[in-house]
Amino acid sequence: MARSVVAPLQADASVQVDFLNVQPAEPFPFPWPMVRFINTFPEANYQIPCELALETEHLAERYDLVVLAYQVWYLAPSIPISSFLQSELAARLLADTPVVTVIACRNMWLLAQERVKAHLEGLGASLVGNMVLVDAAGSIASFFATPLWVLTGRRGPHWFGLVPPAGVDEAQIQAADRFGHAILSRFEQNQPLDETLWQGLGAVQVNDKLILSEKIANRSFFLWGKLFRACGGPEAPLRKPLAMFYTVFLVLMLLTVVPITGIIKILCAPLLKKRIAQQKRYFAWPSGE
Repeated sequence: MARSVVAPLQADASVQVDFLNVQPAEPFPFPWPMVRFINTFPEANYQIPCELALETEHLAERYDLVVLAYQVWYLAPSIPISSFLQSELAARLLADTPVVTVIACRNMWLLAQERVKAHLEGLGASLVGNMVLVDAAGSIASFFATPLWVLTGRRGPHWFGLVPPAGVDEAQIQAADRFGHAILSRFEQNQPLDETLWQGLGAVQVNDKLILSEKIANRSFFLWGKLFRACGGPEAPLRKPLAMFYTVFLVLMLLTVVPITGIIKILCAPLLKKRIAQQKRYFAWPSGE
């Protein structure tokens, strides 16, 4: 997705594009072992930084724009990205700099972006755009497709085609170059990179039925994460059996709480129409739907 967005910029000889691969010093596994996958959520949700292995020799001191591309882990930016946002390098690169965020996820990204926005504000960066591409399989099918991808390393389809391929649709990824063209147009016309940069391009789509679900799930991650961390670090003996127990709890919650909150949202929608519209505008900022 990130390469699709910057492709028009790379094709222009007057624009310098540098990449920084934000990777941990100790790589996370892929595919993930089940218990370790669940056992990672406390550090992800609490944004506990890990040590990073960054190649920075090629980087400039300042940039006209930073494209921050990230995945969502447990309603937070991935551990490598949250670690980067808490680093001295981020403080140097992002201070007083326009930033656009590029998100790939299953379907929930609102609260993760809120955390990124808080980091950027603390670093003195200006968020001027956000684009999000979600799993093409949809919320229900991706409930099965995404875990199978994470745990087996295969995108699918699975189970003789009953479970569709996981991940963002390739056509959507290719179409993301329109955001790069919008950036290039601003450079060519010597116009400022402000909040209007990606407006009108269909950069995000806020699913209002998931707003309450995200808040409930995030509360669960916070409370359970506190218990996990009280047991010690990720390698602590008590963490593994607790992760197995929490897996059962998490599946039950996803099968019950998420659908129920979705139904409640639908039933209350006529009464909360104005509030829902306000929430959608807020979460869609700055690019808008």
